[in-house]
Amino acid sequence: MCLYGCSSKEDLPKIETETNRHIKHFGFTLVDTYWDDPTDSETKTVYNDEVAPFSNIADILAVNPTDDIVDRMKAMQNLQMKSILHVNEIFFEIEGTDAPSGTDYKLRIDAQERWDIFLATNSLYSNQNLLQAIYVGEEPTWNGITFTELKKVSDYVKLTIPGTTVMIIEAYPALNDLQIPESVDWVGFDHYFIKDPQNDSSFISELSVLKSKLSEEQKIVFVMDTHYIDFAHGDLGGIALNEMGTVANSYYELAKAEPKTIAILGYYWPSGFDQTNAVGARHMPDAVKQEYTRIGKEITSK
Repeated sequence: MCLYGCSSKEDLPKIETETNRHIKHFGFTLVDTYWDDPTDSETKTVYNDEVAPFSNIADILAVNPTDDIVDRMKAMQNLQMKSILHVNEIFFEIEGTDAPSGTDYKLRIDAQERWDIFLATNSLYSNQNLLQAIYVGEEPTWNGITFTELKKVSDYVKLTIPGTTVMIIEAYPALNDLQIPESVDWVGFDHYFIKDPQNDSSFISELSVLKSKLSEEQKIVFVMDTHYIDFAHGDLGGIALNEMGTVANSYYELAKAEPKTIAILGYYWPSGFDQTNAVGARHMPDAVKQEYTRIGKEITSK
């Protein structure tokens, strides 16, 4: 719907509140990561069309150096979204169980060569207009990735694609031990099953720990809890399924109050991930999905 007599999309007024102007990006995870939602009858692993009306970022998973993802990135662009590339497997491999998470990653011996191949396969230097960020480590400290390893990766990504945004997301139990390379631009952490993060003392404390480790230039990515697992959200978190819209709004209000916030990523869109009965944002009650849509449109002006 066109307001105020506008005649084209470029004329549409920006929808924003007094305090959300610093938040530039909104989207969901598991959008293009080979995950086929087991709760529906269709075979579908790409959900761009479903999130595009209220998102301007979405993720793409790359596993092998020869993965050609150019068409996938262009499909995002055609829907007015930019890509966040998950490239953990390009650089790292599992070596044991000694990490705090129980899954210990190490830097591959041929990590630089693998990245060079991936870079060339997808002409990433010349295709920077399709990219929003490179996600270089899956909860790095929690998964045993050392600071030295993380720095080597983030520094090399910056060297090969100057000007690109490098992103990491850490698990909340590892925040105290997290060290952030200067070459990382966006940093976030995940802590789910919290009913009201805006007023939760543990969550606020964790956010303070993260902020204490950031340079002046580094920005925060809020990981919004947009999935639902009965025993975790319900039994442990005391959250009813129809309250997940309120949970989302609490994240949003906290993100608006934090000037370093640059983006909000909902974890996650399709159902069935983590637990077979897990409900993704895709299958939330209509009122909850309307809240995701409202927040996304306020940020993206779609």
